[in-house]
Amino acid sequence: MPKLPLEGIRVADFTWVWAGPYCTLQLAHLGAEVIRIETRTRPCITRLLPPWPKGQGGGLNRSGYFNQYNQGKRSLTLNFKQPAAHQVARELIAKSDVVVNNFAHGVMERMGFGYAALKQIKPDIIMISLSGYGDTGPYKDYIAYGPAQVPLSGLSSLTGYKGWPPMHSGFSYADPNAGVHGAFAIVAALIHRSKTGEGQYIDMSQWEAMMALLPEGILEYTFNGSEPDRMGNADPWMAPHGVYRCLDRPEQVAGNTIDQFVAIACADDAEWAALARLMGRPELAADMQFATLRARKANEELLDKMINQWTSNQRASDVCEALQKAGVAAAVVADNKFLSEEDVHLRERLYWVFKDHAEIGRIQHAGVPWKMSRTPTEVRRAAPLIGEHTDEILTELLGYNAEEVERLRREGALE
Repeated sequence: MPKLPLEGIRVADFTWVWAGPYCTLQLAHLGAEVIRIETRTRPCITRLLPPWPKGQGGGLNRSGYFNQYNQGKRSLTLNFKQPAAHQVARELIAKSDVVVNNFAHGVMERMGFGYAALKQIKPDIIMISLSGYGDTGPYKDYIAYGPAQVPLSGLSSLTGYKGWPPMHSGFSYADPNAGVHGAFAIVAALIHRSKTGEGQYIDMSQWEAMMALLPEGILEYTFNGSEPDRMGNADPWMAPHGVYRCLDRPEQVAGNTIDQFVAIACADDAEWAALARLMGRPELAADMQFATLRARKANEELLDKMINQWTSNQRASDVCEALQKAGVAAAVVADNKFLSEEDVHLRERLYWVFKDHAEIGRIQHAGVPWKMSRTPTEVRRAAPLIGEHTDEILTELLGYNAEEVERLRREGALE
């Protein structure tokens, strides 16, 4: 049986909400043993968020949000109001390779788990802080959540329709993006340690990781002193480039009619000619209003109107399939029913994960987005119940006996 890429690596996971757990999720996918440190006195926000399983209602172990982003991990509950909990955490860190947190700057230091303290426990420890704005600079103590960081990154100023105000990108894009960047930095630090024996501290700014995705907007200003215009679904150069209305989904979902759209992009004149033929109007390829990229861009409003007329009486999946066969980039604007039940590609690639969970049973979750030929990775277990592995970690990993565990529980250290 081949070893997993991070097999043998143990992660003390102090994270919560989204950015941090998404980081440690990638490490769990790669085979690391991730031990999530939680508390019942202040449970992670995501344990309190929907969606809930139909007919089951809420509960600390039933959140779809939490259960998606904590697959493959174990849960240890510690109440840091009790000194004994601090000792347990120090013992866990001594047996770990990586410590991850996404608290605000200074929180880990106030808890007694700053990098200087951790080096005293384990000199080659790798620690990463995925704070909102990093450990230095005038913003270092600012509170950070994704919905605030996305606008600050510049993304919202690029998002929206012409003449409209800036718009949010649809979800807290900064969080998972920070998680992926953090996991990458950790793997790099592990490689460095394997060569030198040195641990290190990684000071990561979620804000800066988000800005790394937006060079076009930033460079437009630094090169030319101008701000890019918001343009909805259009592209500065390509036309057609947009999202076009199709027939509604034929069946209702939860009593609601669902709109359907298809995304289409033509990068050159040949692709436009192929689209024109499919529309039954091959003459448009030579029409002076549409024959070149520049002409199509100048007449984009009329172009989009014609394409909408063509797509509006067809199923999105049929339009997409016909365009792809003709060599034109197109995709269904997928709703969740399409992704979960109808898309054959995801099903054939075994993307969806079905793992037994002690409270909610066997429910579909998103899985690992890569396939490795030599070191196959998979979701090894469903997300943990809160504190599910506390006794197991204390006795099997840290060497506590049953009486000592019970004493810690009586003292409230394991809440």
